[in-house]
Amino acid sequence: MARRILVFAEQREGRLRKSALEAAGLGRQLGGEVHALIVAEKAAPAAEQLAACGLARIHTVEDPRLALYWNEGYLAALDRAVETLQPDLVLLSATAMGRDLAAGLAARRGMPLMSSCISLREAEGSFEAVKSMYGGKVFATLRAVRTPAVATLRPGAFPAAPAADGRPSTEPLAVDLPAEVRARTVGLEKQAEGQIDVQEAEVVVSGGRGLKEPANFALVERLATVLGGAVGASRAAVDAGWIDHGHQVGQTGKTISPKLYIAVGISGAIQHLAGMRTAKCIVAINKDPDAPIFAAADYGLVGDLFKIVPRLAEEIEKAKS
Repeated sequence: MARRILVFAEQREGRLRKSALEAAGLGRQLGGEVHALIVAEKAAPAAEQLAACGLARIHTVEDPRLALYWNEGYLAALDRAVETLQPDLVLLSATAMGRDLAAGLAARRGMPLMSSCISLREAEGSFEAVKSMYGGKVFATLRAVRTPAVATLRPGAFPAAPAADGRPSTEPLAVDLPAEVRARTVGLEKQAEGQIDVQEAEVVVSGGRGLKEPANFALVERLATVLGGAVGASRAAVDAGWIDHGHQVGQTGKTISPKLYIAVGISGAIQHLAGMRTAKCIVAINKDPDAPIFAAADYGLVGDLFKIVPRLAEEIEKAKS
């Protein structure tokens, strides 16, 4: 009997998150019947973006109260979708929203939860996943003891769903949202125009205390721009007030798996490594040859970042032109 998989397709202001396409891609890779759920004030824009992903059906829950993330409302919608569709597996992104919803759903329904997965497959009638632990020093294998199960996927760890022929039907799902709103999102702090979220980017260039002062983040920004990537930061740089928390990569920031991660002036504390160690390729630039970051790096440049980074950006610009 074919498996049924439900993907929670996270969106923000009508724009589907890249990690939602990655969850849809894994769903298709696992095989079976893949459904998606969109929860929003208006679901049509995100549904249109999902339409070419080869899904069986797209389910939508729309309400003005769902314009911003509201845990109780979103969880009620997801719980209703699980009750209606009876999936074997529920997939969410390991974002702040996805982690919150996955924990709530698992607790409410007594479902096994596998979190921050970097791989997931069907095994012996259930599902088996791998996650990185202890700053990437250990990879744990998890197996759901029963189905249905729920899993969150580390952004960037899975390829996005390829385009497919045919368009799935889109069906509204009736949900009784809680009458009382006990906690709600009051607003969103948006990134500056043109900035890329580190969890959405294929290339991330991060700066640390080695930059010495906030003005020198311009070096990191230039390199990120020529590579078409996002700007990240270590906790030390964020705590120093050099850049806002939305750029922080690490255990207390964002966990990412880009194709390329460049660490500039970052020593490599275990908390930072926990957030980026599963990047496909890691490049470290640091004047200290004994910095822990080099143990995690695929390529290391030991030297003065104030000479290396501008030259690197210059050479990339030349190559592109």
